[in-house]
Amino acid sequence: MKKRSMPMELVNPHAAGIDVGSRSHYVAVGQQEGQVREFGVYESDLQQMVAWLQEHQITTVAMESTGTYWQNLFAALQQAGFQVLLCNGKFTKNIRGRKTDVQDCQWIQRLHSLGLLTGSFLPDQATEELRTYCRHRASLLETVTVTTQKMQKYLRLLNLRLDVVVRDVTGQTGMAIIEAVCQGESDPEKLSCLRHGNCRRSAQEIAQALHGNGRRDLLFALRQELGLYKVLQEKIAACDLAIEKLLKEQVEADGRKRELKADPKPYKRVNKNAPRQMDLNQLAFQYFGGVDLLKIEGVSHSTVLTLMSEIGAEGISKFATAKQFCNWLKLCPNTKVSGGRILSSHIPKGSNRLKTTLRNAANAIGNLKDTHLSNFFRRIAFRKGRQAAVSATARKLAVIIWNMLSKGLQYMPPTQYLFLDEKRKLKLVQRIKKNIAKLDLQPQDLGFATT
Repeated sequence: MKKRSMPMELVNPHAAGIDVGSRSHYVAVGQQEGQVREFGVYESDLQQMVAWLQEHQITTVAMESTGTYWQNLFAALQQAGFQVLLCNGKFTKNIRGRKTDVQDCQWIQRLHSLGLLTGSFLPDQATEELRTYCRHRASLLETVTVTTQKMQKYLRLLNLRLDVVVRDVTGQTGMAIIEAVCQGESDPEKLSCLRHGNCRRSAQEIAQALHGNGRRDLLFALRQELGLYKVLQEKIAACDLAIEKLLKEQVEADGRKRELKADPKPYKRVNKNAPRQMDLNQLAFQYFGGVDLLKIEGVSHSTVLTLMSEIGAEGISKFATAKQFCNWLKLCPNTKVSGGRILSSHIPKGSNRLKTTLRNAANAIGNLKDTHLSNFFRRIAFRKGRQAAVSATARKLAVIIWNMLSKGLQYMPPTQYLFLDEKRKLKLVQRIKKNIAKLDLQPQDLGFATT
């Protein structure tokens, strides 16, 4: 029998595919054997790759995102004038069988030529710089958490049960006592005098918990962890200064944003891990061009900072609709239908920093009372549980944020949705009276007034 071919229309005839690696990159400009070439990862190798692609009249290039190895290559191709498409690795998987670097780059080139690949979201250069600062700051906070846990461990082994009488050992009372212990003070009465006035426990209770065993090896480890904790706090403060400087540069570059003034929000609690050296309320209001995201209940300073670093001021415009934004965040159900039946409609696996932040904000909304979003949270939680309510509220937050940023709207919750205006109330009363008349009943029989 003769072989039949199924031709497909070429959408990108001058396309290339790159299989990104840690030590070398495989580039395919076609499906023939001589149209694949391997290049190194040094700058001179990247320039040779650019010249080779230009020699074959390539205009668009697709590559898969592999760790951080793609970033320098992506920048070199963009500077050379190529249209570069960065794709998720799960969308470029080859069919089952033999897997080689040559076949991978040829498969990426074929998919890109047929127009079957979509690019990932990439922010602009300023947002990329802000993202680096914020992610480095988050990494420092994770290290601080580990250091704090080790300090608690050594205090517990020293039989200094500070974690029992103090809510946070890194607070004012806890740090003052740890400092004194590391300096050699062992008298419980003197240590208890270092309590802050806002501490709920009395000095006698604190002194009762500070009868240590005085082991010098544990004291040495505690001093080491305390010194590391102080160094990390200095690094975080320096990172906050760099973030504030970058945000002010972006705001000062736009004269319209420079004149904006945000309303003070003393009711917004500033978390201990949030930047305290900068007025993030004012900076965020100017950064987003007069859109006040902190008016949304449950949205904290950390939530706004994550949104600024992950999306940027103009990044929301890359999502045409709120549904696309929620789909990128993986907050939409991944409905699978076969044979006319819905097999599953779970939210897809995977997460990013912004999704995690929105879910944390949604969880905080669930603890509020008598607000629009908290009422929505409780209705979902009553029917499907708290976990489903967190996901639903996070999606609702994403839709609200998209509408506010893309359309320049302010947050106006429908707080009066339970109340009727006078005209609607009058029409409702007339309709009830008409139905009562059809049943041949008196209004007093149903508890209604005659007026």
